Amino acid sequence: MAQTVGIKEVARHAGVSVGTVSNVINRPHMVAEETRERVLGAISELGYVRSESARQLRAGRSRIISLLVLDMANPFFVDVASGAERVARGASLGVMLCNSAQSVTEEADYLSLFAEQRVRGVLVTPADLTGRNLAEFRRHRIPFVLVDRVLPSAEGCSVSVDDVLGGRLAVQHLLDQGHSSIAYVSGPMSLQQCRDRRDGALAALTDAGLDASALRVVEADRLDVPEGRDAGARLLGMDTRPSAVFCANDLLALGVLQALFAEGVRVPEDVALVGYDDIEFAAAAAVPLTSVRQPAVRMGRQAAELLLEETGDEADRHRHQSIVLEPELIVRDSTLAPHH
Repeated sequence: MAQTVGIKEVARHAGVSVGTVSNVINRPHMVAEETRERVLGAISELGYVRSESARQLRAGRSRIISLLVLDMANPFFVDVASGAERVARGASLGVMLCNSAQSVTEEADYLSLFAEQRVRGVLVTPADLTGRNLAEFRRHRIPFVLVDRVLPSAEGCSVSVDDVLGGRLAVQHLLDQGHSSIAYVSGPMSLQQCRDRRDGALAALTDAGLDASALRVVEADRLDVPEGRDAGARLLGMDTRPSAVFCANDLLALGVLQALFAEGVRVPEDVALVGYDDIEFAAAAAVPLTSVRQPAVRMGRQAAELLLEETGDEADRHRHQSIVLEPELIVRDSTLAPHH
């Protein structure tokens, strides 16, 4: 078994004191150049790597923040992670990226791990909608910021998107294209985002003088492509097929698109289709997908900035904020054919 090289071995090899090695690592300007070079040579030769855990114990603060997302297979969360990671790197911090896979149990396990590791802070999109996991985690006094969820600012920071507005934008666009028979393919209605996007869709219908029954809701178990294909099959099995479909995210929309294509249903000539998130694949789909764009990178960036502010040198001046960003409709070919 490989033995870890410690600072004492480096000191012995270089013929200097442990304090001199420590100064070379932490305060190199205090050490004469010749001695410094000798110590650096010993470090290189022995393969010494300083213990981050020991450094954290001395400093009393970790250089790691954790990001816990619902689904790393969803490019939306990859973009969120990218934004957060850029901010962390700018502050010389590392990011521990974990995937709860929408499991309440896995989320609890990861939160427990973060507490054991005494990470600096946590960015989290909760899987547990009861809030029990986070309530338990709160006891450890490790700051956290909710991402893509709303948290009353008195309880902590959050960065989210106005999903009611997003749903309204999507369905208003379909109404403007002449559609009145619209389906909403949702993820689990236990998710607030799915409910908010539905509520926005209903608001657009109400504004247009249509009854809420004009929106047919198809609920999927997960927000992924296979569930979208299944939802597409259910749409095709309806007695009266809707002329337009709004999906709660782009992965569902891409699955619906596959199901429609498999049965020879043309998009947008026969059915118009709108997604949500505007992931990279949306523009590259067989029929470029109209989608409601979420500023995912910005969301990750702002959440990380709030966390660093709360855990930084001026943490006592931090005030919790609940930031709500605006979505934007990106119109592409999947909704642009004239409706007959």
